[in-house]
Amino acid sequence: MPPLSPTQQVLSPDDVADCIAASFGDERQVVDCGPLAGGGFATVWWVRLDHGGDVVLKVGPPSHVPLLRYEAGMLAAEARYFRLVAARAPQVPVPPVLHHGRDARLGEWLVTGRLPGRALPDLDGADEGARYDFGAAMATLHRITGDRFGYDAGRTGDSTWSAAFTAIIEDLLADAADWQVTLPAPPQRFRALVARHADRLDQVRRPALLHFDGWDGNVLAAPDERGAYRMCGLVDGERFLYGDPVLDLVSPLLFRRAEDEPAHPFLRGYAETAGTPLVFDAGVRRRLALYRMHLHLLMTVEMPSRGITVDNDPGRHTLLAELLDRDLADLGS
Repeated sequence: MPPLSPTQQVLSPDDVADCIAASFGDERQVVDCGPLAGGGFATVWWVRLDHGGDVVLKVGPPSHVPLLRYEAGMLAAEARYFRLVAARAPQVPVPPVLHHGRDARLGEWLVTGRLPGRALPDLDGADEGARYDFGAAMATLHRITGDRFGYDAGRTGDSTWSAAFTAIIEDLLADAADWQVTLPAPPQRFRALVARHADRLDQVRRPALLHFDGWDGNVLAAPDERGAYRMCGLVDGERFLYGDPVLDLVSPLLFRRAEDEPAHPFLRGYAETAGTPLVFDAGVRRRLALYRMHLHLLMTVEMPSRGITVDNDPGRHTLLAELLDRDLADLGS
């Protein structure tokens, strides 16, 4: 099976068995395994073991493959995220970390338990309860506070949210230059808009734990005793950072605007668990616009590293260019 992008390795069942052996020795043997679809960064397989049921093996990119700046050490970051959530917010269902390994031959990999359920896109719209639960889970996670804003473990961050967010945007603009990505506006326009709204960003005084990548494919749901789908898992935590909780209202309503859909079940679950209504005042709306710009910029800049071109995915290029144009117009008004 060919990789979806240059960051993904081609694995064989023998490779999977080697990673499992390096993780658990002779304690567990692979009975069956196969690839899981949905992501575009790491290579992910489900693995059935003779003892301990099913696990998920995630293998990082080959060491020689260039990555975006913020993608350094993402498998280790995911292990930290899942362990942190399990310790500080055990009511939020994340996969248990079973092993994080690194080897000169095998590369870097992560083994977690495999959660039940199906991703939201597979539910054919019967997902209101699961989305409500996801909002409640996100509000719970946002109670966890970090030591500073931005990424952890010495990666891009700072003591204020405006400085950390500015540095995150600078990393993406540097990546765009490295990969020769054509943006809908010159880099200085992005910089000027972030600087213009620095005071809005610094209204955020507490670095809350953010998942960041809460799109539908990373939320799992299963039917309850009445047959209604409820959330049973949150996966792919490798992009986590600390910052403004409002940022986590963007990916769950991907390509939409949270401020236009206050009755969305995700937002209802969030507000009711947080204990305060979501107020989309002028400051929050501006910050939401900044965070949509950030996400759409990231999705644009990452395309070459994923092997995505105008020729093989013209629709994505067109959509993101239109969204970024709208974001810049919103912020410039």
